[in-house]
Amino acid sequence: MSARARAALEAIRWRLRGEPLAARAAWRDGAAPRAPRDESAHLDAVLGWLERAHDATGRRGVARSFGLRRHRRYGVTGWTAAYPETTGYIIPTMYEAARRLARPELATRATEMAAWEADLQMESGAVRGGTVEDEPSPAAFNTGQVLFGWIAAFEETRERRFLDCAARAAQWLVGSQDPDGAWRRGASRFAAPGGHVYNARAAWGLARFGRVAGDGAAGTAARRAAEFALANQAANGWFADNCLTDPARPLTHTIAYATQGVLEIGLLLGELRFVEAARRAARSCAAALRADGFLAGRLDRDWRAAVDWSCVTGEAQMALVWERLAALDGDAAWREAADRALRHALSVQDLASGEPGIRGGVPGSFPIWGGYGGYEYLNWAAKFLADLLLGRIAGEPGGTRG
Repeated sequence: MSARARAALEAIRWRLRGEPLAARAAWRDGAAPRAPRDESAHLDAVLGWLERAHDATGRRGVARSFGLRRHRRYGVTGWTAAYPETTGYIIPTMYEAARRLARPELATRATEMAAWEADLQMESGAVRGGTVEDEPSPAAFNTGQVLFGWIAAFEETRERRFLDCAARAAQWLVGSQDPDGAWRRGASRFAAPGGHVYNARAAWGLARFGRVAGDGAAGTAARRAAEFALANQAANGWFADNCLTDPARPLTHTIAYATQGVLEIGLLLGELRFVEAARRAARSCAAALRADGFLAGRLDRDWRAAVDWSCVTGEAQMALVWERLAALDGDAAWREAADRALRHALSVQDLASGEPGIRGGVPGSFPIWGGYGGYEYLNWAAKFLADLLLGRIAGEPGGTRG
């Protein structure tokens, strides 16, 4: 079925269900892609979307997403509740944007987010899984992501409270880790059971904390997590046990989490074999990128496309990895892959919509009906695109603080 025909069917389906936002988005995604505009316009738009997502919660965390249809779990159309996990790693993005763009109000928002995270931290030191509307339960991955936010807030404000929160979170993570470097205890109840290689990104947060606080146990735990990732890596760079739901066909989102986590741990700890493992994954993923920058949202163990939609989040994340490697290696092929992925991600960002929850946001999937965050604009997708664009403005890789 052609994209235009599928778009028409999706539009009719959602119109009949009384979901006009979903219907219009589906019809739009059956048309020719939009030509990207100046990168600064896209950056302004995505930062504006993040500000509105923060305002939507009364500035108590960042709304998880803006949905175009009634959400299956949360039962709403429009802004969903605040999401501790991703608010955590949006914090360093907002500080970076404040510095790069001379916009101090973004730093104020970042500090508010970090204080909200501190108020919400569990007694154990863990960060809860899901949104604030979900029953609280500890989640190792989420705890690692909020570590980035508390570390950034401490570095920016020197408020001891944020370092203390980070220390409690790191202590919980170290104590919850299995001897092989995986996190099976304290794993999120919103993902399938398992050790999950993508937790390497949470371990990167531990490595960052270890460097800032001089905590050797945190650095050792990060190293163990990277070792677990390497133990689950095939010769072609593909990682096993590396998806929220389908490890045989992992999301590019979780592939990027694992690759970036292993890469950054390697750089922080001076472990070149971790860096090389990340190169293997990044090189094979780049080979799966289409000429127009479209990257299939799931890839099998031979790096073949397993679906006909892209995970826009994963495209932006992998572009960040490729740009980091371009800076390290001086290899233009990495930058060329990043350029293509960025162009595709920008082509699906709507800068003209009259709907504030759409304008400047980044969809979970393209087309909008795809299998990752379908019919939603996700705050973490916006974060990674903002990191990528901030790096372009600065002339250096973005997102290196988490």
